[in-house]
Amino acid sequence: MFHKILIANRGEIAVRIIRACKEMGIATVAVYSLADRDALHASLSDESYCIGGNKVSESYLNMSAILTIAQATGAGAIHPGYGLLSENAKFASLCEKCNIKFIGPSAEVISKMGDKDQARRIMKNADVPVIQGSDGVASNDEAFKIAKKTGFPVLIKARSGGGGKGIRRVDKEADFEKAFLIASNEAQAAFSDGAVYIEKFLHPVKHIEMQLICDDFGNVVTLGERDCSVQRNNQKQIEESPSIFLDEKIRQQMSKDAVKAAKAVDYRGVGTIEFLVDSQGNYYFMEMNTRLQVEHPVTEMVTGIDLVKWQIRTSAGISLAFSQNDVKVFGHAIECRINAENPDKNFMPSAGRVTLLHIPGGPSVRFDTALFQDYFVPPFYDSMIGKLIVHAATREEAIRKMKASLCELVIEGIDYNKDLLMDILSNSEFEDGTYTTDLLSRGVR
Repeated sequence: MFHKILIANRGEIAVRIIRACKEMGIATVAVYSLADRDALHASLSDESYCIGGNKVSESYLNMSAILTIAQATGAGAIHPGYGLLSENAKFASLCEKCNIKFIGPSAEVISKMGDKDQARRIMKNADVPVIQGSDGVASNDEAFKIAKKTGFPVLIKARSGGGGKGIRRVDKEADFEKAFLIASNEAQAAFSDGAVYIEKFLHPVKHIEMQLICDDFGNVVTLGERDCSVQRNNQKQIEESPSIFLDEKIRQQMSKDAVKAAKAVDYRGVGTIEFLVDSQGNYYFMEMNTRLQVEHPVTEMVTGIDLVKWQIRTSAGISLAFSQNDVKVFGHAIECRINAENPDKNFMPSAGRVTLLHIPGGPSVRFDTALFQDYFVPPFYDSMIGKLIVHAATREEAIRKMKASLCELVIEGIDYNKDLLMDILSNSEFEDGTYTTDLLSRGVR
């Protein structure tokens, strides 16, 4: 087991990892930007070091600074959390060269799955269902021909990256050339890779993902699914587990295909296979996230398995202590992402000092956050400031508990999205589970 881990991240996920390490008896090293010098993760860690300026390019993406501190402090491993360097194959490779364990899959696997086009081809060869579209990246002319053959509407999607960047929906032929150029340019700016591919646009669909954990001994276990269909601009807002949309037959087959997907790339550690599911229950591989997901707590709540701890253990070469037959899903869990933004002002980000903070409590209520009273929310990073998670015996009880917990949550000094989340939870489509990925685009108020 590692004796010391550097956490190459910030905010709630850095705090989450530090707490897991403390419970495991592992020393921690935090890195922080100038803007985060008073951040919770910097004070909770055993050691903490400033690595640069306010921008992520100057700090949390500064690979050489992070690796230098890891070596100087004797950290045997680096946990990248999610986002930032978590799916950066170059960083994973540099960790290996520096004899530091990257807590995640190998650089080769990250590269394969980060190339969305290559990932599609690997899944197709593994007999995992994929959406109709191009068999590889395409030029403008080639892509247009494929789009016509596939049939509009289509999606133009970036080969690299994620987070909704480099994706454009095209409903008719006349709009294709402009959309292709925009998607390619956006992908180039975000990921330094302007290559795109074509995929049939499915509508309406559910966004369902399967949580995986794999060790070095060939054991691959799925920990159930999460319904992540409440989205705005391809960014998830609410997640829940299990999905009431899936029947047991589809759930079991999807689980088997997730295992096939992991074995096709000899996966190690924690990962997620994301599927799109149509109204008839047909599902298709969308992508693989080779990291811990933001929404991992809902899986922890319904299975009782600590994903962060097992991610660390499997990276240290420890075999899984449970099999697929041991995994049981109990009750229902829901997560709401708490974002510092104003939905009534076109989701304008909100920075500022937290003048009053009250965190909801009670049985099976969890708030993962790095907030504290008098903390200044900086304007330089992602707007998510916390995750509110609840667990109950039934979905109906979980929805009521989430509403009660949101009512109890108080964050003064900044704007945040509580009212929007309450509206979603009260929406009839959410209440009956029939909501799809276009729920917010159609309006919930």
